[in-house]
Amino acid sequence: MESSAGTTVFEGLPNGYYLVKDKDKTQDGKQDAYTSIIVQVVGDTTVQVKSDVPTVIKKVKDTNLSTGALTDWQDSADYNIGDSIPYQVTGTVASNVADYTTYAYAFHDTMSKGLTYNNDYKITIDDLDVTSQFTQDVVKNGDGTTTVTWSIADLKQASKTLNASSHVVMQYTCTLNENAVIGAAGNPNEVNLTFSNNPNAGGKDSTGKTPDDKNIVFTYKVVVNKVDAQSKPLAGAAFTLQRKMPDGSYADVKTISADDKTTTFNFEGLSDGIYRLVESTVPEGYNKADDIEFTVTASHEIESPDPKLMSLTGKPETGEIEFTPDVKEGSLTTTVQNRKGSTLPSTGGMGTTVLYVGGAAIVLASAAGVIALRRGKKN
Repeated sequence: MESSAGTTVFEGLPNGYYLVKDKDKTQDGKQDAYTSIIVQVVGDTTVQVKSDVPTVIKKVKDTNLSTGALTDWQDSADYNIGDSIPYQVTGTVASNVADYTTYAYAFHDTMSKGLTYNNDYKITIDDLDVTSQFTQDVVKNGDGTTTVTWSIADLKQASKTLNASSHVVMQYTCTLNENAVIGAAGNPNEVNLTFSNNPNAGGKDSTGKTPDDKNIVFTYKVVVNKVDAQSKPLAGAAFTLQRKMPDGSYADVKTISADDKTTTFNFEGLSDGIYRLVESTVPEGYNKADDIEFTVTASHEIESPDPKLMSLTGKPETGEIEFTPDVKEGSLTTTVQNRKGSTLPSTGGMGTTVLYVGGAAIVLASAAGVIALRRGKKN
């Protein structure tokens, strides 16, 4: 009898033991499992054609370093180059795991070349720490990616209470490195799970494989073009980009030094957050540009099998600046101008005092002149 339904009903069978066999010759390497093939019948019986197979889900948390805000587990995030990124992988087991004598289990995680694995994994089964019972294998691939496999020959030995509702949870971190891809292409990370799928052979002869589950980490760049009052490229400047921290202080992100050629400054590998741009060296003969504080905001799909970068904006908080966004390139581009000539001194400074004194002297001199003129008329 052949069935394509989730269950098949065999009616009118005499009592006894029956073989219920999968039609396909093999389930090895597939997202499927063999059915337990011996069924005892003492009356009309409903037989499930296929057993449930495990699933695997990979998530990442997103951190805003300027506010300290941390999201829940989701499918996308953005980070600065050099940041540590937290990941979580959750796997389930087959609904008929009790039918297996042994139950092999392995996570296979492929990290893009912009991600450096920090070798700090922890694995639990229903909150029981089983890290030491897994074997880790790290392979550097020819395309610059890294594949890490965490495997165990028998999950049932790791947890004597393993059951159909058990969850295997792995957590680890990666560092976003200097090879990180800027913009919408992002830095993906994909995981799949292999598992015993033949209870009739004790779980040893065949393994199934889940589809890959993907998430992605984005990073961005700020591009500053330095110009003079006529909007012509101006060399000789240096800029320091700073990030605002949760306590209100500023931490240097990067300084690009001055030379006689550089007029475009690329600050790459930035996440969302609040930043301050400081002209740390001023071209000779020009006035220093005001410090500029701005907020980088990005929107990306947080629940998706293939998350996309949706938008990227730069908003000035202090100072005058405009950003032109390019979502594909992950860039915010702006222009900072230097001008020649004197500038008015800051309020409350020594220059203001000099102006006040000079102004008072002019007023007094003017008053004396008026008095002298009146006296001359009387004479």
